[in-house]
Amino acid sequence: MKNIRLSALAMVLGVASVAAYAEPVTIQLPPDTSKLKPSTLPGYDIAVQKCNICHSSNYISYQPPGMSQKDWTAEMHKMHYSYGAPITDDQIKSLGAYLSVTYGSAKATDPSIIAASKAPAAAKTSGPIDVKALLAANSCLSCHGLKNKVVGPAYSDVAAKYKDNPNAVSLVVQSIKNGGSGRWGTTAMPPMSGLSDAQATALAKFVLQQ
Repeated sequence: MKNIRLSALAMVLGVASVAAYAEPVTIQLPPDTSKLKPSTLPGYDIAVQKCNICHSSNYISYQPPGMSQKDWTAEMHKMHYSYGAPITDDQIKSLGAYLSVTYGSAKATDPSIIAASKAPAAAKTSGPIDVKALLAANSCLSCHGLKNKVVGPAYSDVAAKYKDNPNAVSLVVQSIKNGGSGRWGTTAMPPMSGLSDAQATALAKFVLQQ
């Protein structure tokens, strides 16, 4: 019966075989080489770390030119509250400031840009570091699974790779803070330069325990 249905479909489509239409097709996309325009505004570091988790930097080119700070901030608000982008309210303001100055109509000297770009109050660093909170705040598990590859390698694979390396912790700390690509494929890991050495070390030890 299946062959009869396929034959009938082939007659309708005017092709000799329908089987080829059901086979999966693999498409190899070129590596993404687009980069965000550098800036001294704090929103730049946030954009490098958070925005590239979900899309290429080229996404910005699809937005209308000359967008204001209000426009870009509203876009970031939508990214978080409609699409689940892992950014806080403070980061939304910083991103809106960076994007509107770098790609839109705002100026770095605008009072509203300066106000939106103020760094949030530093979190208390005394006491033990909450690794689960760090993983959530930095969207680590959006790209890595504990035991399975997502965008980047599984933490268990990283632990296995560095199992017998006496410099494992420092090497993983370096990867966390500086980012990079090439060690696990062409996909780049964004730098997490905002982490303190203690936070990066806590994350590295957690990864190496998997």
